[in-house]
Amino acid sequence: MRLLIDSFWRAAAYCLHPRVIALSILPLVLMAALALGLGYFFWESTIAWMRAWLHGWPWFGTIMGWLQGMGFGGVQALIAPVLLIALITPLVAVLSLLLVATLVTPSVVALVGDRRFPRLEKRHGGSFLGSAFGALWATVAALVALVLSIPLWLVPPLVLVLPPLIWGWLTYRVMAYDVLADHASKAERVALMREHRVTLLVLGVLTGYLGAAPALVWAWGALTLVLAPVLVPLSVWLYTLVFAFSALWFTHFALAALEALRAQAGAVQVAPADAAWPAPEAVLVEQGGDSSSSASRPYAPTPLPPP
Repeated sequence: MRLLIDSFWRAAAYCLHPRVIALSILPLVLMAALALGLGYFFWESTIAWMRAWLHGWPWFGTIMGWLQGMGFGGVQALIAPVLLIALITPLVAVLSLLLVATLVTPSVVALVGDRRFPRLEKRHGGSFLGSAFGALWATVAALVALVLSIPLWLVPPLVLVLPPLIWGWLTYRVMAYDVLADHASKAERVALMREHRVTLLVLGVLTGYLGAAPALVWAWGALTLVLAPVLVPLSVWLYTLVFAFSALWFTHFALAALEALRAQAGAVQVAPADAAWPAPEAVLVEQGGDSSSSASRPYAPTPLPPP
């Protein structure tokens, strides 16, 4: 717990570093350009498709008729855009995570390693392909779990537990590999992830809750449609900053744990193989005999008594 808290404050302080701020802007530029481009070309057609899809369900017409009878007929025009934004937001979060893992995390690990752990040996136990494959399957598994858990979000306590837990597991799987890829060997990485599995998962869940915070940007009601060109880049930057902080937190924690693991391994002294059995001279000394005189004195048989 002490290491977790210490790495948290160090990560918060590193967020003010100019390099970290600059790195958080790079994914923002890419994601903002992608979001605005897709919104410009596909927003209207996607909204039309969403409305047609909703009207294809009989229960939707029943609910809309019920709302119109209560004087809330204007809500019908907002359901499709709000639903589309709710579906796009998790994709933006996942893409931000992958961009941070690809562009920001290596620079963050290098920054923390050079400034705080300059003497920590790099054993290169990971690879780019291993990182990409691990991030891919973890992302697919997280998205599947997220989609399957959507019906459970209707239960008030679970909506506050399941999404952060899924994002936390995804962050833990992606970040733990990337921050240890250069410095730790494969055996060290496996040992650290096994020893600190619960702590790393807690760290991931906490960052998962932080990752859910930027979704509050969209809680503006109808203004989200008007301010979408501003809210999309703002939410992307907040997601990027949160995940950059997550990378810093994981880096400080994992490299400190790696340093402690190597210090513990170096402190273990293995006894030599011949130390299990003491030398005969040592036995004689312990018993009060003179080992040097015994070793130099020639053997003489005991004389027999005369007949």
